[in-house]
Amino acid sequence: MKKYLQFLLVLIAGVFSICTSQAQLGGQHIYEFLSLPSSGRVTALGGSVISVLDDDIALANHNPASLNPEMHNRINFSHNIHFADISNGYVAYGRHLSKWGITAHAAMNYIDYGEFIAADDRDVVNGTFEAGETAFVIGASKRMNERIVLGANFKSVFSRFENYNSTGFAADLGLNYIGADSSFVFSIVANNIGGEVSSYTDNYRGSAPFNLQIGISKRLKYLPFRVGIIADNLQRWNVKYDDPNSVVETNLFGETEEQSEIGKRADNLFRHFVFSGEFLLGKNGNLRLRVAYRHLRRQELSVDGFRSLAGFSGGFGIKVSKFRFDYGVGYHHLAGATNHITISTGLNEFTSRL
Repeated sequence: MKKYLQFLLVLIAGVFSICTSQAQLGGQHIYEFLSLPSSGRVTALGGSVISVLDDDIALANHNPASLNPEMHNRINFSHNIHFADISNGYVAYGRHLSKWGITAHAAMNYIDYGEFIAADDRDVVNGTFEAGETAFVIGASKRMNERIVLGANFKSVFSRFENYNSTGFAADLGLNYIGADSSFVFSIVANNIGGEVSSYTDNYRGSAPFNLQIGISKRLKYLPFRVGIIADNLQRWNVKYDDPNSVVETNLFGETEEQSEIGKRADNLFRHFVFSGEFLLGKNGNLRLRVAYRHLRRQELSVDGFRSLAGFSGGFGIKVSKFRFDYGVGYHHLAGATNHITISTGLNEFTSRL
């Protein structure tokens, strides 16, 4: 067990040393759509799920080590509705190759930014154009022993904004440690290692949104409930955004009131965490209720003086006949929320020949 863990930690450390020079959040990378949640379930659980092992093939997009034999012949269709006619989707299929003890998947991740007005520097409109990005994903996992599962994803990315095009490659590496009774899972994941091969311009090549995560999940013994905690963006300690337009608060004497150093450190620490919970009700968990909280999102997107649900997310999943339906809503801002819908099924439900 130790040699597999050491191998992955050394590999991630090498990737970490390369990426830390560019380890900044939003707006500093290309192909940001690779970080979007892959299903309604993931949206409901805070936007990232890396320590859950069941038949949900969409989870492999966030941690390839989540691939397991229960995902054999599972297929998934997801669509996420954002603001301003922007939408993204995810389609995946999984297959267990018993001869080699490997579970593999193939997927397509895409985003459509909608239609834009094309105008020149004199504001003369001469038509419209569209923009979108697509990633084709293949990945596999292998159980190395009773406790350790290793996995990897490889992504080919194609991006188009009007007449500007970019292609690139990215990879994910994951490790799961499974407890004795399978109710506890510990995970380490390095997502989106890579960047552009051909660029929009000749003088700059961007990197993919690298993210180093550690997560745990625990299903309670006497309650049908799974709790999850993820430490996110570990490649960078300070993830606070310094807003130059923020209002400076003063007391009655006109003195500037600043947050204490302990308060600043505590706030930054909790911005790294995603807390989630999932109730598994009914036979085989056919009804699932979900809720999550992401402190970073709340701190970055809440509006001073107004109450909102920014940072919170929730949803449900229900199995009807041969199909599972999942819905997730992620609250980002007072302006609204994203609504994510997923339909999945197992092809073995229809035929045993596959």
